[in-house]
Amino acid sequence: MSGGVDSSVAAWLIKGQGYDAAGITLNLTGTASTDIDDARVVSEKISIPHYVYDLSDRFRECVIDSFIDAYIGGTTPNPCVECNRSIKFGYLPLYAERLGYDFIATGHYAVIEYNSDNRRYLLKKAADETKDQSYVLYTLTQQQLSRTLFPLGILRKAEVREIAEEYGFADARKKESQDICFVNNGAYASFIEQYTGKKFEPGSFINRRG
Repeated sequence: MSGGVDSSVAAWLIKGQGYDAAGITLNLTGTASTDIDDARVVSEKISIPHYVYDLSDRFRECVIDSFIDAYIGGTTPNPCVECNRSIKFGYLPLYAERLGYDFIATGHYAVIEYNSDNRRYLLKKAADETKDQSYVLYTLTQQQLSRTLFPLGILRKAEVREIAEEYGFADARKKESQDICFVNNGAYASFIEQYTGKKFEPGSFINRRG
């Protein structure tokens, strides 16, 4: 539970479907935040226990450092893919198992279907293609897909906000970020310079003719 409307409604839907549920928030900054507080408030509202795990060191190592190394090396990273692979779906199943839960559920907009013909779980686009996140989940294994639930996959974003408003969630109208969570306003270059303490000289745009 990130403290945003999507994961809050996902938790509410799971609880409403009869699951014995709990909320887990991954602290990726190592500091207290209003997002953690919002997740705790929603958990209390829907009467589920709430746990916070500090993964700030792993997030910095696996996501931020990899992001910076890729840019310095001249490639374009996708930190959301790496975060899902190394952090969210790397650790949430472990925490769930320790707490005695069989599945994890997230607020991602995607659909998981089981194909009985080839006995495989299929990752598909969400009903709301404007919010579809299946493309950042392509690293999920069959084992991970078999133990994951995406309750928002059949809903549109407007419906999710309506549910949050109906049940009085404080984050019902919370602004969502369309950018990378650890970079403000898309200012990648300044973030990398500040993070590394290095100044990078601008380069040239060169076409195929030189």
